[in-house]
Amino acid sequence: MSDRPYSICVYCGSRPGTRPGYAELATNLGRSIARRGWQLVYGGGRAGLMGLVAEAALSHGARVVGVIPQSLMRLEVGHAGLTELHVVDTMHQRKQLMAERSDAFIAMPGGIGTFEELFEVWTWRHLGYHQRPIGLLDAEGYWSPMVGFLEHACAEGFMDAQQMAMLKIDDNVERLLDSMVAGPDAGGTAEGFARI
Repeated sequence: MSDRPYSICVYCGSRPGTRPGYAELATNLGRSIARRGWQLVYGGGRAGLMGLVAEAALSHGARVVGVIPQSLMRLEVGHAGLTELHVVDTMHQRKQLMAERSDAFIAMPGGIGTFEELFEVWTWRHLGYHQRPIGLLDAEGYWSPMVGFLEHACAEGFMDAQQMAMLKIDDNVERLLDSMVAGPDAGGTAEGFARI
């Protein structure tokens, strides 16, 4: 068993979004991760919500691990002040390393990259590659339309209630973080993450 801190992987936008509440929640999330003595794992960027959650975690004493592909480093969007910054060759390597370093996953508002990361880690759980908690931080009701569509997919027979139950959805940072370490699917460790 590792003695490293509990690690939360946060997926979120490299843009700030249009509502002030998105930035406020990103800052609250980073601060709360730090106050719990946990570690933040994220995509390594310094812009948008990514930068805000990382800065809040760092400024309150958390270890912050970033993983970013070389192509984005060349565009100078990598955060140079992190505890660890891993520069990898591909997006596939980025997502795999982030998963391997994480005990749980939270998706904040974001764009197509955030959607893809969320659905991939959710699919990995459905297929049995891990049993770690997955949460949606529903800032300003951002995820509500998607949740409605997912419920439609269940009603149409393409998903089921068991798959939906794998997602913990909350608009409150503290409650969502509490759920990451409570219940039958919590408390797993990143060691031994099944490779795909």
